[in-house]
Amino acid sequence: MNASPTLRGLALACCGLMLTATSGCSHWIEMMTLPTEFETRGAQLIARDEQVPLILDRIHTTKNGSPQNPSAETEQRILSSLADIGLFSHLTSINTSAPVYGEKTVRARLLFDEAIDPHAGGAAWKGIIIGASMYLLTPFLPFEYEYAAHLSLELERWDGQIKRYESQSAGTVRYHLFGATTIMVDELKGHVTESCLAELAKQIANDTVFFSASSAPHSESGIRSVSVKPRTIRPPASASTAIPISAPALAEP
Repeated sequence: MNASPTLRGLALACCGLMLTATSGCSHWIEMMTLPTEFETRGAQLIARDEQVPLILDRIHTTKNGSPQNPSAETEQRILSSLADIGLFSHLTSINTSAPVYGEKTVRARLLFDEAIDPHAGGAAWKGIIIGASMYLLTPFLPFEYEYAAHLSLELERWDGQIKRYESQSAGTVRYHLFGATTIMVDELKGHVTESCLAELAKQIANDTVFFSASSAPHSESGIRSVSVKPRTIRPPASASTAIPISAPALAEP
């Protein structure tokens, strides 16, 4: 007689534990793209013989204001994003290929500024509450992890002319206690970085004509050759030519 209520209670307890475990492992990402001042125009096609190579000169990365070493993955991702625009003949890094003397090239310099806020204080307080409630409040107390990125790209043409582009984006991943994984953070960073690179690509596409090979001649060298003619040495005006004078003959006595 008492077996049925006991089994029913166990079934409800198991369902509650499954619901708690399932909800406690969930996470979702909210993106917030900041407005830009640049107006997007239609990208113009550029002929193959008008395309020039782009060389990634350097990447300067900071995280919460502290300098960081740029990774090879970040470098490859940036080159791939610029290659998708279709304005350059090929893309490479200064570490793998040196520019050919006299070749028209575009040099790229990038500043990658990251801002991370894991809300450590709030996470610790919510963790204490969840622990005191024996994990029953896990589905109802989400945690937050915020990530923002600001990209500044400088493109220098072969004649010294420079174009500067900027983009920024931010996002928040909300998760429950058991959903805190490194994959979750990597997903958030990937979405934010891709949003920034897509915005930069739109801005660069607006300046298609600026990067065509016929847009500017080669930069002139600072050393110029000067022809020097031999100087004719003339005698001073005061100088006179010596004229021989014959003495008169003496008369004989």
